[in-house]
Amino acid sequence: MNKNFEYLGNTFQLQLLNQIVVDREFSSSIMDVIESSYFDNKYFKIILQMTKEYYVKYESTPNFETLDQIVKSEISQELVAKIVVDTIKQIKNAPLEGTLFVQEKALKFCKQQELQKAMDKAQKIINEGDFESYDKVEGLVREALQVGERETGITDIFANLDTVLEEDFRHPIPIGIPGIDKLLKGGLAKGEIGVILAPTGVGKTTILTKIANTAFNLGYNVLQIFFEDNPKIVQRKHFTLWTGIAPDDLVIHKEEVMSKINEVHETMKNELILKKLSSDSMTMNQIKNQVRKIIADGTRIDLILLDYIDCVLPESTSKDEWKAEGSVMRGFESMCHELNLVGWTATQGNRSSISSDVVTTDQMGGSIKKAQVGHVIITIAKSLQQKEMNLATIAITKSRIGKDGVVFENCKFNNELLEIDTESSVTFLGFEEQQEERKRDRVKELLDKRKLREAGPTIN
Repeated sequence: MNKNFEYLGNTFQLQLLNQIVVDREFSSSIMDVIESSYFDNKYFKIILQMTKEYYVKYESTPNFETLDQIVKSEISQELVAKIVVDTIKQIKNAPLEGTLFVQEKALKFCKQQELQKAMDKAQKIINEGDFESYDKVEGLVREALQVGERETGITDIFANLDTVLEEDFRHPIPIGIPGIDKLLKGGLAKGEIGVILAPTGVGKTTILTKIANTAFNLGYNVLQIFFEDNPKIVQRKHFTLWTGIAPDDLVIHKEEVMSKINEVHETMKNELILKKLSSDSMTMNQIKNQVRKIIADGTRIDLILLDYIDCVLPESTSKDEWKAEGSVMRGFESMCHELNLVGWTATQGNRSSISSDVVTTDQMGGSIKKAQVGHVIITIAKSLQQKEMNLATIAITKSRIGKDGVVFENCKFNNELLEIDTESSVTFLGFEEQQEERKRDRVKELLDKRKLREAGPTIN
């Protein structure tokens, strides 16, 4: 720790852990802010991580006896387990004097530890002479100083005037589809979530992968979680986006592909992490715990993609399935808010969506409560003819950010090459008018043909 900071060392950290265990009200206020990496002592780190994992699962902190049991069941190395148990006893017997001081200083401790990490990263950037990353230093420091602030939900109306009045105050991450990015005012910002709604096999994963690839290419750290695909298939999709070579042809052009991938790897300093999870066995709290572990290991995540939300289990069994499905989506939004991430996920359309010219929000499979949560809902529809021609109809059916009720009719949508192009758009009203006009023209055409048949052959 830099001695320019107020040094809150071993004794303070011991008492802080004590308060996290014994004071439930205090622990609930600090648990989403504090990280195991903030502690100097290796065994303090282990204990806090176990406490956080328990908290994520049960929404409560374990008592000291439960902590002992967790250690004995999860740490196989006898010597390490003994030291951790002894450390738990020290925490339990921490002096009660200064409790209020510890609680008052807890957030300051988290903030200055995060600031120290930011300074270390900034120093590394400077030492390496990475001129292109200099602009990241300000962002690192700003984020460190904001630790814990977003958890209160309280903002002074006169606070942060300079940043509020910035032209691009949201700092959105684009999705890589220009027409849609324009309507979303540059994309989604941290704390916001977007939902891709479509029937099965239409292109949900294509859009999510394109979003992930776009963000990574722009220098953001991306975590792409999926339940159903093989990791190698997802890798190939990204290789296609970087090379323009179809997945089935990557092997034929192996040398060219390897050259391009190595170039990307050497150029980019950020990370694109792929994570496969078991389908229908994970709750959102468990997923949040997985994400926290990645962050605790030193990777700052900017964007998370969950392919897809329907594979996530609710936290508890409920007779009200619709309410349970809605709670999963709310859990995803809560995670993105707490961890300061941009979130994208996908959900299946119901049976009626399969034959729709435009998929609408009320065609979401399962609970409509899922639709109430997302900041943005983008839908995809494909007729058989559109599939053959690599076309689709994309619609923005909900947007808290910009204009919604917009349809991109017959836009380019090539699943194989992950190419999506929205050159023109019409409003829902315009689209429906066009559809009605086509129907009227078709009816008129059929009636004219019938009249001709009834009139019989023309005799010259």
